[in-house]
Amino acid sequence: MGFLIGVVVGLAIAASAVAALRLLRPPRVVSDEVRGLQTALHAANGMLPDLRRGLSEDSARKVTGHLLTLTQASAVALGDKRRVLAFDGLGHDHHHAGDELIKITAPAREDRLHVESRLACEHPDCPLGPVIAAPLLVAGELVGSFVALYARGRRITPNDTRTAAEAASLVSAQLELNAMDEQAERLARAELRALRAQISPHFIYNALAAIAGYIHSNPDEARDLLTEFAEFTRYAFRSQRPYVTLADELGYVEKYLRLERARFGERLQVRLQVEPEVLPVVVPVLSLQPLVENAVRHGVERRGFGRIEIVGRHLDHDVELRVTDDGVGMDAERAATVLAGQGGGVGIANVQARLQAIFGPGYGLELRSEPGHGTTVTMTLPKFRAGVRAA
Repeated sequence: MGFLIGVVVGLAIAASAVAALRLLRPPRVVSDEVRGLQTALHAANGMLPDLRRGLSEDSARKVTGHLLTLTQASAVALGDKRRVLAFDGLGHDHHHAGDELIKITAPAREDRLHVESRLACEHPDCPLGPVIAAPLLVAGELVGSFVALYARGRRITPNDTRTAAEAASLVSAQLELNAMDEQAERLARAELRALRAQISPHFIYNALAAIAGYIHSNPDEARDLLTEFAEFTRYAFRSQRPYVTLADELGYVEKYLRLERARFGERLQVRLQVEPEVLPVVVPVLSLQPLVENAVRHGVERRGFGRIEIVGRHLDHDVELRVTDDGVGMDAERAATVLAGQGGGVGIANVQARLQAIFGPGYGLELRSEPGHGTTVTMTLPKFRAGVRAA
């Protein structure tokens, strides 16, 4: 894999050098070597997005043409462990997706590629001869085969085997990234289910008690609060919405805060300052609300009054969201245990785990606090991440 990365980086550097030389020198005819380099780079780049979706008949069909260009073989095939998923090139009139892999080659093994001097094809006019089969590996486990096929009478060279092996490594690398994406998505969904399962019974009880308190004194307010509570729970438990816009999440936070104001009245002060440019940014559902709920419970509820500030601003390619309270605060050791999920609640730690699973370890939460001076939780996330879209 390291060799593959070196090859790709080397190609990119070489292409950049060629482009720079063109700017410094008079126009000249592009050499066959440079043209071949450009074609290979284009082919490699063209198949990456489809492979990031995993190995299937659809993705295999879309990338075999690029693999054909990249390897300069007469035909190529991608297969799972037993069957051909896609075939392109010479012989496509009688070699098809769905055929048993054994009809063109023995299935690849985990440990090495293998070369066969002649294709095992029963078709009398098949133009194909020698075959190279290379394994496709994800986390060291065989998931399929890449097969390069050559015209009858052609002799396989060491360069052919190296090219086939590198092409298989490139395919494997993208499939492994897909597997990592899927694992991160499963983790994020599991964490979301855990968060939904522990939606604070304490808050629900207090919200319903506050609503009940208005039934006789202000029925219209009680009705409006009950509607807000219904929309609050509908948003929290809508299973098919792993991601929402920041604008949607803020709308949910405002419903939550209105229910809390029914309890605290003017004793709860809220300041909201979010730059309009960041409102369309996509965030995991239930990512900001747990931070605000934590500020209410530990910054307001323990004293019976308090002030919460919610700030959102853009930082080049990222977004920063801050939730600050002026409550009792905590020392640095306690703050670290809360962020790690060892402080008796899972809300903040849950958000941290989901953010890092979705966006990577460079993003997530920072918790800063000081006894007697309140707490600030800062969330940093990218403005855009491929595959992360609001429902």
